[in-house]
Amino acid sequence: MTIDPSFLDELERYARSRERDVSSRFRGEQRTKERGEGLTFADYRRYSPGDDTRRIDWKLFARTDEFYVTEYEAERNRTLHVLLDTSGSMGFAGDEGTPTKFEFAAKLGLGFAYLVAREHDEFRFSLFDERPRRIDRGRSNRGEVLSLVDEVEQVTPAGEGDFGGALEAYADQIGSRSLVLVCSDCLAPADEVERGLEALARNEVILARVLDPVERDLPVSGDVVAEDPESTRSLRTHVGSRRRERYRSRLTGHVDDVAERARTLRVRHRLVESDADFFDAFGEVWTA
Repeated sequence: MTIDPSFLDELERYARSRERDVSSRFRGEQRTKERGEGLTFADYRRYSPGDDTRRIDWKLFARTDEFYVTEYEAERNRTLHVLLDTSGSMGFAGDEGTPTKFEFAAKLGLGFAYLVAREHDEFRFSLFDERPRRIDRGRSNRGEVLSLVDEVEQVTPAGEGDFGGALEAYADQIGSRSLVLVCSDCLAPADEVERGLEALARNEVILARVLDPVERDLPVSGDVVAEDPESTRSLRTHVGSRRRERYRSRLTGHVDDVAERARTLRVRHRLVESDADFFDAFGEVWTA
């Protein structure tokens, strides 16, 4: 797998064209009950010796003949957490020249991390199959993103994942309320997907579901051997128009089911295809 890091330069141009949206995504969106020097008004309190006189509300003094100072809610930027699925099904690419689902999903996650680093905010980047594994080194800058490009290029998606268990385990590692981007094909039972998303739901969560157009349409016919990329199992079968329609119906049903469960949990669900223009897909996920 090859991820050309030059896509980050294209992403820089994307960011410049949407400067306000990019800079505001993480700025001041997490309010705390701590009192500080943020921009969100919290309350007044009587002036005490040693208070900054610049915070005295002179209009209120004119009405009450008492000195009051303004207090504000301290506002902190949220941390971005990227969770990238590495289970075997993510290694699928239906056509030569089409990126694997993993490659496409990795670029989405790296793109988010890059824009966060660009704003001097923090990100965490983790892979997950049966369990999560953090791979960033906590530096949250462009150099770290470039290192992550090299890191994910060495990954070969394999094995059976545990969507629910892995996300539950990761949820315990998140401190304050954060933005979580989950990049996966979600080819697990809908109950398992829901369980994982529910564990993260106290945060703002975006689920970027990546599918390959070949697995969406099943453009094969006749006698075929279907191989499970997450196990050693295979199945010899015949694909005709009736079986193809049944397959498409089941996949569509699963996509709709996961999307509805995500909505119930207030998770922002976006379905993207791995042959789509990357920046179109990225923009759709970023503005979710």
